[in-house]
Amino acid sequence: MPVEIDLLEAGVTGLGESPLWDHRNMRLWWIDSAADSLHSSNAEGGEQAEWMLGQPIGSIGLAKGGLIVALSDGFYRFDLESGRVDPVAHPKMAADTRLNDGKADRAGRFLAASMRTGEAVGGAELFQLDANGAVRTLEVGIGIGNAICFSPAGDRLYFADSLDGLLRRYDYDSESGAIGPRRDLVDCRDHGSGADGATVDAEGRIWVALVMAQAVACYAPDGVLLRSIPVPLPYPSCPAFGGPKLDILYLTSIANSGNRLVANHPDAGRITVIRGLDVPGIAEGIYR
Repeated sequence: MPVEIDLLEAGVTGLGESPLWDHRNMRLWWIDSAADSLHSSNAEGGEQAEWMLGQPIGSIGLAKGGLIVALSDGFYRFDLESGRVDPVAHPKMAADTRLNDGKADRAGRFLAASMRTGEAVGGAELFQLDANGAVRTLEVGIGIGNAICFSPAGDRLYFADSLDGLLRRYDYDSESGAIGPRRDLVDCRDHGSGADGATVDAEGRIWVALVMAQAVACYAPDGVLLRSIPVPLPYPSCPAFGGPKLDILYLTSIANSGNRLVANHPDAGRITVIRGLDVPGIAEGIYR
């Protein structure tokens, strides 16, 4: 079956990120980080809805009764019925940093990395939020934390610092939440870009948005590049599998990041849809 690439009738005017398929109600979620907005649609981009959250959004994840949201200063719950946003925890972060990319693990925790917003080189961290609202730091010395995702069994964590281009792998203990030593898996700069967002498929392969190469790459668990798919929009930012059969790859993009990434393409910021891949994704974890 050939790969089919199309554009969803949905997207953002600024910084599209963190696509998320909610298998509980068959909805696609994503954010405009620069516009402080949260978005939702059905699988085909219809029935769109939007919420303004009042501060930059780094990422979102599924949670019981709604979503877990990493806003710039901390973790919040978003209630699907009321649209209310309630604080959960505020990690202690270095000056000139904010929360960025995030993902729930297979055991019900939520991980989010911070990123520098000023000149705080290496001041960002990787945080883990547990079910009781406690936060611990898993990694330090980061510039822009990105590409958080987990192996299907939940025993490996993938993570990247977009500034150094390296996709990392850590052993991950789902029971305790502890991580093992860092292992550098792929230097994405060899393929034209640092790593932005990432996800995994049902076979454990890692799909990474190559934001500066206008492509999404698929890597084997051992880091071998299996394929790279060019996409029609500049600055692809984050992939996620979704749709009723989890066989659609949604890929957000950036129209205007608020700093150096500004696209002049007429469809910049829309969501690319890729069908016909040879394996589906898996349902995302739920923060409990």
